[in-house]
Amino acid sequence: MAGQTVGYVRVSSLDQHTARQLDGIEVDRVFTDTASGKDSHRPQLDAMLGFVRDGDTVVVHSMDRLARNLDDLRRLVRTLTGKGVRVRFVTENLTFTGEDTAMATLLLSVMGAFAEFERALLRERQREGIAQARLRGVYRGRKRSLTAPQVVDLRRRATAGESKTLLAKDFRISRETVYQYLRDRPDQSVASGSGA
Repeated sequence: MAGQTVGYVRVSSLDQHTARQLDGIEVDRVFTDTASGKDSHRPQLDAMLGFVRDGDTVVVHSMDRLARNLDDLRRLVRTLTGKGVRVRFVTENLTFTGEDTAMATLLLSVMGAFAEFERALLRERQREGIAQARLRGVYRGRKRSLTAPQVVDLRRRATAGESKTLLAKDFRISRETVYQYLRDRPDQSVASGSGA
């Protein structure tokens, strides 16, 4: 019996269109995560890893959509091919089967390293652009998620022992953002958060 073709899609923000990543490719099922590439919590990736079986093919738009870095890429490809699952990267036009030659393994490392390098360059260009915008006085940064009274409430509840997960849910922010507010100095946060 022929295996299924399973798509995996990751978008970094809600404004990216998921359909474009596997446009024109017929798949039996798609798993979609909306998360940053550096985010280790990708529930749909975990669900896809649990779903695929021997004989299936996983199709991903590009290597950087599947993995956070080169080590992550190699680990995921090894995990999938170890289960008898083929992994196909559309942009790179590469398929890995687990019976890969030394050349295929080298290509995985080289292409993965290029993808990682490209992301690093993009982040560097972003930082430079932000620094230049700040010098011109036109960059204001992201609007704070919480108002000053909300920050005070968050800190009070955290001090009282409420879990960070519950606080994140109640304030509709990520756990990392909860920790950032708790790390910030109170006077700094209240002052900068008052206009949010």
